[in-house]
Amino acid sequence: MLTLLAAPAEPATSAGDAQLVVAALLGIAAVVLLIAWGKVHPFLALILGAAVLGVVAAMAPDTMIESFSAGVGSTVGGVGLLIALGAMIGGLLAESGGADGIVNRVVGRVSGTALPWAMAGVAALIGLPLFFEVGVVLLVPIVLLVSLRTDVPLMKIGIPALAGLSVLHGLVPPHPGPLVAISSLDADLGLTLGLGLIIAIPTVIVAGPVFGNFIARYVPATAPAALLPTRQPATTGGGRRGPGSPAVGRGSDGRDTGRGPAGDDDLLIDDDLVNPGSGRPGAPVDDSGTETARRTPRFWPAVLTVLLPVVLMLLRAVGELTLTEGTVARQALDIAGAPIVALLAGVIVAMFTLGYQAGFSRSQVSSVLGGSLPPIAGILLIVAAGGGFKQVLVDAGVGDLVADAAKDANLSPLLLGWLVAVGIRVATGSATVATITAAGIVAPLAATLDRPEVALLALAVGCGSLFFSHVNDAGFWLVKEYFGLTVGQTIKSWSVLETIISVVGFAGVLLLDLLL
Repeated sequence: MLTLLAAPAEPATSAGDAQLVVAALLGIAAVVLLIAWGKVHPFLALILGAAVLGVVAAMAPDTMIESFSAGVGSTVGGVGLLIALGAMIGGLLAESGGADGIVNRVVGRVSGTALPWAMAGVAALIGLPLFFEVGVVLLVPIVLLVSLRTDVPLMKIGIPALAGLSVLHGLVPPHPGPLVAISSLDADLGLTLGLGLIIAIPTVIVAGPVFGNFIARYVPATAPAALLPTRQPATTGGGRRGPGSPAVGRGSDGRDTGRGPAGDDDLLIDDDLVNPGSGRPGAPVDDSGTETARRTPRFWPAVLTVLLPVVLMLLRAVGELTLTEGTVARQALDIAGAPIVALLAGVIVAMFTLGYQAGFSRSQVSSVLGGSLPPIAGILLIVAAGGGFKQVLVDAGVGDLVADAAKDANLSPLLLGWLVAVGIRVATGSATVATITAAGIVAPLAATLDRPEVALLALAVGCGSLFFSHVNDAGFWLVKEYFGLTVGQTIKSWSVLETIISVVGFAGVLLLDLLL
């Protein structure tokens, strides 16, 4: 289970309730305005917002700094390692061609009417280890090509793919949002994972194939010709090409078209790799004498590799419910299902099933693993700063104040967490910032709930963080450009899709709360 620094026995300030409310509002407003209006990076915005909160709440400067630093440290220690390990699995899945193999295998075996359901399932599967943006880059070119070849409307198969990626990204670990909520609320990761998957299935169905079939009538999008995949056959010799072959991510005219949409099947070539021993980013790997033919990993090994960490964490949750504490079987499952152990096992297995099996040399596998870390640096910093902001909220006593107010108003913690996340999501466009802030505010309420309710509270916050993506969200523009939509069409399709996910997912949370 992820750990969370305990709130101090006494608040770090003697400010009254009214002053704490003003401090919290101004701190959150500072984050919102800096991100939405000032275009300041969320990492800096969260640091400055924490400073505003602490100053208005009359916290001593040294206490405020210690509180923020403690929050950063506990968040990175609990969440950062898991995000990094998840990114490594995703990197191997992408670079080996395993993701393409899964997509092509499933799509190639279904008929036109079943394609939306197949795309939703494939997106949900590869969305387990991949970040949303990476999943879009991998899946959208396939979606565009399938739409062109089968004459199925683009939105009819594109929306299910986006739904599968978005739902998994917002509700299921090891993605940053769910992990941050689990850490802040001290929820059980295995239980949250299991309940998240239960909620994810109907949510993907409603927001994906069902909504996609409806919106395709009103958003007649066509695949942008410039983004259609123009893949070349994979080469041998560790990915080396002949002198006249275009480089990865470049069209036949030599212009850079970006990785993914116009790249080729050979996702990894020597010039793209970083030599682990040289310390020089961009330096080619010296793999002379180790050339092997590139080959796509087999379907089932790739699928089982992706599912391994999930299965281990679920088995641990099942063991906690069914096995007596202290038995050998229970201890074994507790260790194997610990998030860091489960993800580490996934990375090690992926090195063989997705790395060496694809023909990568040892240095190439090392470079893929290393290359998967720089893209998540920004996410880790935002999550870390968010943990600091959350801890300042807790230590100032804002969380206890909100908890007391919620008790007096008889307001459900699940509804409160969802509403706070919705407000911050719409204002900032950042699901991560929304999750961090909302989880920090409702954290004191978690102490009064049992294990299933705490897990559901984390999921309620996650659902709220997905509400109505619009022009202040980078994902909005990513979808708009990849699908060649206008702003109005993107709002009708993508923004409404995210809202459906948020509302249907929260309805699932409330239903499970009644049953558990």
